[in-house]
Amino acid sequence: MDSEKKENLNTDQTKWSETPYLLIKGFLMGSADIVPGVSGGTMALITGIYDRFIFAIKSFNSKALSSALRFRISELFSQIHWKFLMLLASGIIIAIFFFTRVVPLQVYMFTHPELIYGIFFGLILGSIFLLIAEIDTKDRNWKYSIPLILGSAFGFWIVTFVPADTPETFWFVFLTGSVSISAMVLPGISGSYILLIFRKYDYVLMQLSALGTGETLTAIMNLMPFALGAITGLVVFSRILSWLLKNYYTATIVVLIGFLIGSLYVIWPYQDREYTQSVRSVEVMPVTDQFVQELMQREVLPNTPSYYHLGDLVNPEEELSENRLVEVKRVSRKVIKSTPFLPWKKEKYADDNIDTANGLTGFLIGIALIFGISYLRKKE
Repeated sequence: MDSEKKENLNTDQTKWSETPYLLIKGFLMGSADIVPGVSGGTMALITGIYDRFIFAIKSFNSKALSSALRFRISELFSQIHWKFLMLLASGIIIAIFFFTRVVPLQVYMFTHPELIYGIFFGLILGSIFLLIAEIDTKDRNWKYSIPLILGSAFGFWIVTFVPADTPETFWFVFLTGSVSISAMVLPGISGSYILLIFRKYDYVLMQLSALGTGETLTAIMNLMPFALGAITGLVVFSRILSWLLKNYYTATIVVLIGFLIGSLYVIWPYQDREYTQSVRSVEVMPVTDQFVQELMQREVLPNTPSYYHLGDLVNPEEELSENRLVEVKRVSRKVIKSTPFLPWKKEKYADDNIDTANGLTGFLIGIALIFGISYLRKKE
């Protein structure tokens, strides 16, 4: 990285004319964060704003904190990269809303997994070649094969690591927060998957779901170490990455490309996936309720990330059926392990629902998106 670019990264050089491009890049980051195995950092890297993203996070330093505590607003805004982060965050929020409310991407990941993962597989595979092609020709030599291999090995190890039983002590939850938030800014490593590895995905979601209920105070206390860990991890990790990008730019980018290569294993569209299920909430309802009657008539559980399921009768001794009460459980389903296979060998995995054509279609869409990504990379 040349000295002029290094200096520019320390200040917010964002122009309002960049607004549509940063909104789109933020939108891509937000959409990636929804898919397990993909991170917002992946999209930041392949859209050409990764270094700006890291330095923008780093701009929240002790000087900025001091200005905030003294209510020196103009001084604070001159120190942080607020314009860049505001536009990027707006795109991320729009994507999360769009892919959870308008086009429920998490639902399609269960109903059409080959298509969704095929798109991201094609997108990331094409991006790897795009990023390698943009490395200066004088830097394409054998010595950079070492960080590439190390990055690929580390990325592969992370995405194939088997979740283990872990405690819920203050310091472990703190560690989980710091590591998972760090993973979210690393290309190819999903923060949600790190939570699964640390066995804290369900724990964090349960605490979040308790907010606004009678257990709000308890949930806040349980989330406090996670939030502190996330803030600490973000502050520390952004400084490490910014230093690496300043002093070893090419080597750092090559390692990050390696992370992308390692992540391809878990994003391959044809997978035998193992799910974990957990009860999010339980509500007691009359057996005569229309919703309960619909659940009773259902023969097959829906293939969705969450669904409602009937539990036990609360008062089985009640003789009148109209007075009986039953538990209605909201169950959440999450992928904890996946084993890729070649589509023409799908019969070994006892799943007749594998859609080979959808996987190929998604892959071609992902490859096609690279042309748009290539255009976006130039708009910075």
